[in-house]
Amino acid sequence: MTPPIDKRDASRLFRDRLGQLLTRSGLNRSAFAAGVGIDRSALTQLLAGEVTRLPRAETLIRIAAEHGVSLDWLLGLSQAEDVTAAIKQSLELEEAPDDRGEPLLESWHAEAAGTKIRYVPTTLPDLLRTEAVISYESSENKRTLTSRLDEAQERIAYTRRPETDMEICMPVQRLHDLKGGTGLWTELPEKARIGQLEHMAALLEELYPSLRLYLYDGQSHFSAPYTVFGPYRVSVYVGDMYLVLNAKDAVGAMTRHFDSLIRAATVQAHEVAGWLRKLAAGN
Repeated sequence: MTPPIDKRDASRLFRDRLGQLLTRSGLNRSAFAAGVGIDRSALTQLLAGEVTRLPRAETLIRIAAEHGVSLDWLLGLSQAEDVTAAIKQSLELEEAPDDRGEPLLESWHAEAAGTKIRYVPTTLPDLLRTEAVISYESSENKRTLTSRLDEAQERIAYTRRPETDMEICMPVQRLHDLKGGTGLWTELPEKARIGQLEHMAALLEELYPSLRLYLYDGQSHFSAPYTVFGPYRVSVYVGDMYLVLNAKDAVGAMTRHFDSLIRAATVQAHEVAGWLRKLAAGN
C-alpha cells in the first residue's frame, strides 16, 4: 500500500503542477485566476506556498476541468501526463437504467449544481411532463412508471433551487404534433394532450427565469438529445445507453452547438408560456 502523502508534500506537488499549467496556458495570473473562479491574490498564495492547505474541492475541479487534466495528476497522485489521462477518460458508454431510476443523471445534476445545465430532450422535457404523458410514454411495469413520476418531481425540485440555471431547446414541430395528435402522440387522448400543453405553460411561468425553454425550427436545424452538465460532461442519449463526453473540447463544442439552437429559436424563452396557451386553445 502506498503510504499517505504528508500535507506539505501534497501542497508542494500541487504547487508544481499548478505552476506548469500556468506556464502552458500562456495567460497572466489575473486571467488564469479568473478562468478557474478565484482571484489573483489567492492564486499568488497558492503558487508561493504560503499555505500548506490545498484549495477547496470545487476549485480543484475547476482547475482540472478548465485545463484538461485529471485531478490525480493535478494533486501529484499520478505521474501520467494529462493528455494520456484525458484520452482514457474522454469517452464513456453508460447503460441507461429503465426500472430503478436514473442514479447517473442524479449524480451528474448534483455535480453540476450552481452551473448552467443545457438540455435537448428526446421527446418532451422530463420535468415538464404530466402524469398522463409519462404513463403514455412508459409501456413498462408499474414500478418503472412510479420511478419516472418520482424522477419528474425530483427534477422540478432541483429546478426550484435558487442556484439552478437550466436552458432547454426543442423543435417547435414536436409541440404542434402533440396538439394535433400526430407523430408520437396518435394514441394519446386529446384531453391529455391539451393538459400537457397547459401544464408546461404553468410550470414555465412559475420557474422562469431559472428555467428557460427555447423553440427552434426542426426543419432547418437538427439535434440529437443530450445534456451539457456545466463544464464537466455531456451525456448524449442513444436509446438504452448514454454516450458520455468528458473532454473539455467536446464539452465546449456541444455547448456551442446548444447556443446555436438558442440563436435559431423562433419562440424565445419569455414568450413560450403564452405561445403554449394559445396553441392549447387552438389559436
